[in-house]
Amino acid sequence: MPIEVFKERVARAVEGDAWVIDGNYAGRGARDLVWPRADTVIWLDPPLTVIFARLFARALRRSRTREELWPGTGNRETLGHQFFSGDSLFLWALKTHRRRRRELPLVLARLENAHLTVHRFLDSKEADAWLDRQPATAGS
Repeated sequence: MPIEVFKERVARAVEGDAWVIDGNYAGRGARDLVWPRADTVIWLDPPLTVIFARLFARALRRSRTREELWPGTGNRETLGHQFFSGDSLFLWALKTHRRRRRELPLVLARLENAHLTVHRFLDSKEADAWLDRQPATAGS
């Protein structure tokens, strides 16, 4: 979708008092819209080996089941696309993992982000344990 439409949708999504955003999309300008209104950032930061294992399992499942990536689009994942394409998520993870680990702490340390509570989890057990300690909220 055009970046203007994307940013408009993100801006509308964070107008309310309570919301959750999945993903960062800093390159599309979403971070500048989301983080000033956010109070908490959850950084899921598993090792690259874990990311690759999960991508591999997901690619196999989606290719086998012909699962639509976004309902109504007809967009389906293929093994050829995942392993032999410039748009491969494996290639993206390989290219961005080290940079994100280096840059995100610097961005989080900026004065304009001092209001954020940051939780960085290196594995699922850490994240699960933290979630288990959170109080239940209405509607959850």
